[in-house]
Amino acid sequence: MEYRILTKDGRAKRAELKTVHGTVQTPLFMNVGTVAAIKGAVSTDDLRQIGTQVELSNTYHLHVRTGDKLIKQFGGLHKFMNWDRPILTDSGGFQVFSLSGLRKIREEGVTFQSHIDGRRIFMGPEESMQIQSNLGSTIAMAFDECPPSRADYDYIKPSVERTARWLHRCKAEMERLNSLPDTINPHQLLFGINQGGVLDEVRIEHAKEISRLDLDGYALGGLAVGESHEEMYHILDVTVPHLPENKPTYLMGVGTPINILEAVDRGVDFFDCVYPSRNGRHGHVYTNQGKLNLFNQKYELDPRPIEEGCQCPACRSYSRAYIRHLFKAKEMLGMRLCVLHNLYFYNKMMEEIRQAIEEHRYGEYKEAKIAGMLAGPKE
Repeated sequence: MEYRILTKDGRAKRAELKTVHGTVQTPLFMNVGTVAAIKGAVSTDDLRQIGTQVELSNTYHLHVRTGDKLIKQFGGLHKFMNWDRPILTDSGGFQVFSLSGLRKIREEGVTFQSHIDGRRIFMGPEESMQIQSNLGSTIAMAFDECPPSRADYDYIKPSVERTARWLHRCKAEMERLNSLPDTINPHQLLFGINQGGVLDEVRIEHAKEISRLDLDGYALGGLAVGESHEEMYHILDVTVPHLPENKPTYLMGVGTPINILEAVDRGVDFFDCVYPSRNGRHGHVYTNQGKLNLFNQKYELDPRPIEEGCQCPACRSYSRAYIRHLFKAKEMLGMRLCVLHNLYFYNKMMEEIRQAIEEHRYGEYKEAKIAGMLAGPKE
């Protein structure tokens, strides 16, 4: 791995990351394919067409459905899903948070009740690394607990301390797996995850501790899970300076276009979120003048594309009226076109961000971009 900062504009970083599966340009948005597929009937050929650099899949979900051992028999996730660019796999740690009614946390790891068939599953740091090694992803995420953002100090502090201990175990197991002769990707990278809710001191202390491990990259987890945007931006302000600047910085599960613009300004360069695909499947599409709801009757006779000048597959060929008709007729093509548009919008925005940083006009770009989106659609 080689991560190189090409230029900076304030705290905003313009960098590139060289991996065994290719070089990516940051800041970047990872398109989320939880179970090795983008929801909305989007293929990997589509992802290449709309400028996707990194695809993200989930360790827990692929483990419980189809299975990582089967995927290893196919030569790993890249061959299984026909994707030749980098893949990041989330560790399954977020399910410790989201499946709170189906889990028991111990020092060794977490016992889950599968949301698919109810069977009991144990996953700890070693198991998470083993599953991700079977998948052969480019970047593996450390196994952590994502505590509720509103939890008090007495809950969050021990949780973060355990996450730190788990990280040491993740690193040791990753090094062991990468040395084995039958490992699919012996160059698999490991990113650690900073936790701490909205508690400044816990976040900072944990950031300092995990930085000493000299990992391949560092993520901020446990944000966008109930706290306000202002609280999230504050945590970035106080925490990011304590993570290594010469390593990729990843804000997990974030977010809206405005969230991304603000986080880039605070030194973050990796993002992922289900918003563009989830909203697209419900007829909600992003534009530079805010979101449109294509179910609205006012689009029934609208001959315009979703956004004038957009070069996505939907906007190049179809009208708002036709896409609305597809949704009303319950045709899958409507969902597919809107998901493609939204992912293209995000990927294109990241290109604009990179160019603005290169030209040292990021502050001006961010201000104009946010103002346009807050102004609302021009009807």
